[in-house]
Amino acid sequence: MRSTAKKSKKWLKVTGIILLVLLIGAGAYGFTVYNSFKTAVNTMHEPIERKQSEKREEPVTLVEEDADPFSVLMLGVDSKGDKGRTDTIIVLTVNPNTNSAKLLSIPRDTRTEIVGKGFEDKINHAHAFGGVEMAMDTVENFLDIPIDYYMKVNMEGFKDIVDAVGGVTVNNTLDFSYQNVHFPVGEITLNGEEALPFVRMRKEDPQGDFGRNTRQRQVIQAVIKEGASLSSLTNFPEIFSAIGTNIKTNLTFEQMVDIQKNYKTAGNNIEQMKITGQGTKIDGIYYLQIPEEEKLRVQTELKAQLELDQTTAQN
Repeated sequence: MRSTAKKSKKWLKVTGIILLVLLIGAGAYGFTVYNSFKTAVNTMHEPIERKQSEKREEPVTLVEEDADPFSVLMLGVDSKGDKGRTDTIIVLTVNPNTNSAKLLSIPRDTRTEIVGKGFEDKINHAHAFGGVEMAMDTVENFLDIPIDYYMKVNMEGFKDIVDAVGGVTVNNTLDFSYQNVHFPVGEITLNGEEALPFVRMRKEDPQGDFGRNTRQRQVIQAVIKEGASLSSLTNFPEIFSAIGTNIKTNLTFEQMVDIQKNYKTAGNNIEQMKITGQGTKIDGIYYLQIPEEEKLRVQTELKAQLELDQTTAQN
């Protein structure tokens, strides 16, 4: 294993599998790995009909000295079709100048304007109403920042990604059982079949969606850690197969290579963000209402991360 690890230093090191965060941790050099990765990305690539965000004066540049901070919307969808509701909504912002990345989980029940529909509803309904484009527009409007790219993950196939990196280890703070799997408090190692119920459970968690969001971020970071290890390189065919089958994105292969080259150190400094609100019922339906001051706090932090002018970013 050690001799393999030494040889693999010439390869494109696979740094993470999910949320594009896998692409900001390291890279891959070597004909076989490179071409396997390219094939997977070409399978993943799914462009969308969406104009450049009005919240950007110029298009994002990902190349070398001119590399800009950028954002990615990660959507976790249980159904394989485009009209499924998104139980996982995470915004990733990456800044090459500060070598940092921020992960913000948006609770699925958050009440906000659904851009393109003209009314307020749960934010996770945007994808069901209008696919990736409406989800991006709605999250962009909610956070008042440009959403540059997206990654959509089939959550049923998420277990394949976890298994491809050899499982993940997380620190569990809540003793619970879900879908016939028991999760004790403490450090636990999960395979793919176990990781999926671990990130899905919500109703038994005293923190509800906030607790689930925390577990989702834990598993994502654990996947990044395992994907970045040299041992995972020996399993790259399974890793790339899992990525290509279960993730769709508007990022091209060339853009991903640029991100790997120019943003990889940001993967060493990932900060988790949280947005809070008050649960309420409107016409008998549960929503999470986010206070304006809380929304402004999160918007301000994300704008600073993206190096946006706080005055011009407003609608």
